[in-house]
Amino acid sequence: MPHPLLDHADLLRSGRPTFTAWMGMTDSIMPDTLAREDFDSITFDMQHGMHTEASVASGISMAALAGKPSLVRIPVAAFPLASRMLDFGAVGIIAPMINSVEDARQLVAYTKFPPLGERSWGPLRAIPLTGLDMNTYLRTANRFVTTIAMIETRAAMDALDGILSVEGIDGVFVGPSDLSIALSDGTEVNARAAAVDTALDHILARARAHGKHASAFVVSGARAGEIAARGYAMVTLGTDTHLIQVGARTELTAARGMLRGEGKQAY
Repeated sequence: MPHPLLDHADLLRSGRPTFTAWMGMTDSIMPDTLAREDFDSITFDMQHGMHTEASVASGISMAALAGKPSLVRIPVAAFPLASRMLDFGAVGIIAPMINSVEDARQLVAYTKFPPLGERSWGPLRAIPLTGLDMNTYLRTANRFVTTIAMIETRAAMDALDGILSVEGIDGVFVGPSDLSIALSDGTEVNARAAAVDTALDHILARARAHGKHASAFVVSGARAGEIAARGYAMVTLGTDTHLIQVGARTELTAARGMLRGEGKQAY
């Protein structure tokens, strides 16, 4: 029987575009609400979001209750934290600022069990969430746990093929804002810059050449659809706060339009 937590890695490998809800707010009502929408996964941001270990642990459980797998973006170089998030039941780790083969190897060491890595045993929340017994979890986790390296600097672009060659790296994730800063030598933040767009195509092509998937952070539904149509496996639609702002602005515009006699009653 298909299991949403265990099947997510295969979904990413399949080439079917997926959309993830990006969580920066700590209140568990956010993953509980958005996991019940038609997102394929929930991602908790510990790098730039406000999440703590406790809020992620709670959020993973809320997402699982709604039948959705969770990924976690850890802070820069917080590789030991990656193991802890997997113990909490996350089925994917996104690691920022992976700029070298050595960075990629360290990430794998903390997210994969031997023989691929050196992840310590202790999936006390992951086992009941996945429904697996201990030894089945041990034997299968290296496949259903997705290890994703972020590509967002010139150094990462230069080392891209080496990073993708590391066994245990399942895919890469483009951070277009940081990449735009790097490619413009620190002169602008522009996720839609021509240089970033060219880099997106190059990163996807190299990932495919290595038999791995590519994902990206995007801040609107239209852009997310465009990037997914290119072949990106997992794409965001902005953050939870962005979705709240867009929803609020849309409904306020509709309300004020009705006051001016410009709209039709929707319900």
